Amino acid sequence: MTLHEILKQYWNHDTFRPMQEEIIRSVLLGHDTLALLPTGGGKSVCFQVPALAKEGICIVVSPLIALMKDQVENLKAKGIEAVSIVSGMSKREIDIALDNCIYGQVKFLYLSPERLLSELARERISYMNVNLIAVDEAHCISQWGYDFRPPYLHIADLRELHPNVPVLALTATATAEVRQDIQQKLLFKNAQVFQKSFERKNISYVVQNTEDKFRKLLDIPRGVKGSGIVYVRTRRETADIAKFYLDNGISADFYHAGLEAGQRSKRQESWKNNQTQIIVATNAFGMGIDKPDVRFVIHKDMPESLEAYYQEAGRAGRDEQKAYGVLLYNRADRLREQKKFEGSFPAVAEVKQVYHHLANYYSLAYEAGEGLSFDLDLGDFCSRFKLDSIKTINALKFLEQGDYLSFNESVFLPSRFRFEVSNEELYNFQIQNPGWDAFIKTILRSYGGAFDNYVSIREFDLSRRSNLNVQQVIEGLKQLDEYKILSYRQQTDMPQVTWLKPRQHANVLYINKKLIDERKATYLKKIEAVFFYAENKKCRSQMLLTYFDEQDAEKCGVCDVCLEEKRQKNAAEIFDDITSEIIQLLHSSVYDLASLVSSARSGTEKERLAAIRQLLDAGKIKFSGEKLVISQDHY
Repeated sequence: MTLHEILKQYWNHDTFRPMQEEIIRSVLLGHDTLALLPTGGGKSVCFQVPALAKEGICIVVSPLIALMKDQVENLKAKGIEAVSIVSGMSKREIDIALDNCIYGQVKFLYLSPERLLSELARERISYMNVNLIAVDEAHCISQWGYDFRPPYLHIADLRELHPNVPVLALTATATAEVRQDIQQKLLFKNAQVFQKSFERKNISYVVQNTEDKFRKLLDIPRGVKGSGIVYVRTRRETADIAKFYLDNGISADFYHAGLEAGQRSKRQESWKNNQTQIIVATNAFGMGIDKPDVRFVIHKDMPESLEAYYQEAGRAGRDEQKAYGVLLYNRADRLREQKKFEGSFPAVAEVKQVYHHLANYYSLAYEAGEGLSFDLDLGDFCSRFKLDSIKTINALKFLEQGDYLSFNESVFLPSRFRFEVSNEELYNFQIQNPGWDAFIKTILRSYGGAFDNYVSIREFDLSRRSNLNVQQVIEGLKQLDEYKILSYRQQTDMPQVTWLKPRQHANVLYINKKLIDERKATYLKKIEAVFFYAENKKCRSQMLLTYFDEQDAEKCGVCDVCLEEKRQKNAAEIFDDITSEIIQLLHSSVYDLASLVSSARSGTEKERLAAIRQLLDAGKIKFSGEKLVISQDHY
């Protein structure tokens, strides 16, 4: 099939979006390719179409587990075989998934970056017929980027396994420094770079310097019709501000990664279908959500970087209609960020302390634990060891940099199972254990393919079909797991820690202080760029584009700064018109104040009075009794 036939068959589109076809053809010619496409620009099509056009499998590396799962489900719905391997999956699940990539019809293997570190994954990948390596959110590979992920540095190891396979790196935001770093870290050769301008002409960027942010939170949706997103920093705030909207008669709901998956999905769909006007969310919300008619995005708090701000504000106006990206700011924000910065970066001793507390939390012996994944109740962990949560999260990230462990925030994995015996062995078990017969038959009728792969299971559905309550279903599955009849993995929706190396003794645990200092400097540089954006009266679009190295951008004409300049310019022109008209009137006759104001035609009454006051102050006109006349000293 041709590229356009693939696009039509699987996506039902006749034409590609801007730059998509050029990127796809670059990949098909074997070029290592860096593609910078704005949020909503259709990055996934750029690797999915060429992978479908060639024999073999495409390996997709992404840190966004929710987005990976969405893409796998969307591909399967199109009849395309795809699998994902993330933290929290058992070794057996991973083993089966990788085998299917070698021997089955799988076209896409989605991997979280830390999975590339395992010997099992590398060994199996070496046997795969790989046609493309796609790296999503590629800015994560650069320590100069706003969201550096140390496991990304190991993506280049795939090139040793498949040296002739092209790499496609994709991101929505990257400065010139980061773009260069991406290419170096991924060992690009025959490099092609495609970059769409970061300009979004239909978005009016606005900074509102206000002490009363809550009033502005109400003013914006009352003045702008349509759906919106309000970004806040904490999970508690999402609920508080959603309630604030509801109390003031505005339809709203909240979203964060700590909600149960079903709740997140329900709230997301209600907002996407315009049943809810506003979704109040942490930055966990928005990745991969294709809602074109978002009319405003409000940041109640300062974003951590201009890259993050551009991506999040860019979720407005994907339909190319007028939209607003609003940042609420006041002086207290700077003080708050400075305090947060000082408390965010742990010392080397604190990083080591978190490491050993974590090992004790999971009762891991020294030299044990390699390859094991655990749920992490961060609140319980920090409470038990009296740790600061922000510092702890950063300590975990620095432990990632040393390849000691990987840390993924809020991984949702549904319940799943797989039969561990053959069909014949299962039948014999049912004959010998008639008490289990009805339950096993219900499972067999409800779920297919479970002899070959792990299959997602919903305990609630199974309880209705088997006339058992949910807890009885869970206990039944656990017992069958103990009997080795099936392998049952209950759903999880918590952060995950995976031990990449056995637990180390204190004397061999090395934490790179220089790297911590570099991250602190990068973080400070990023947040200072955000404050520069908020505190300066320059065209907002120009400032964003300059940050992304588009140096000669024109003023947008629609941001708060440009509109204020227009108002001032118009006011000056109106003042000149009023002044000229008043002088002409007074040259031809005398007027009292009221008749002069009513006789003038330029401007509003308020503007005419202001002009007359300025002419009086300047001595250009004066009162003669009750009448206004021209001062002879000036005319």
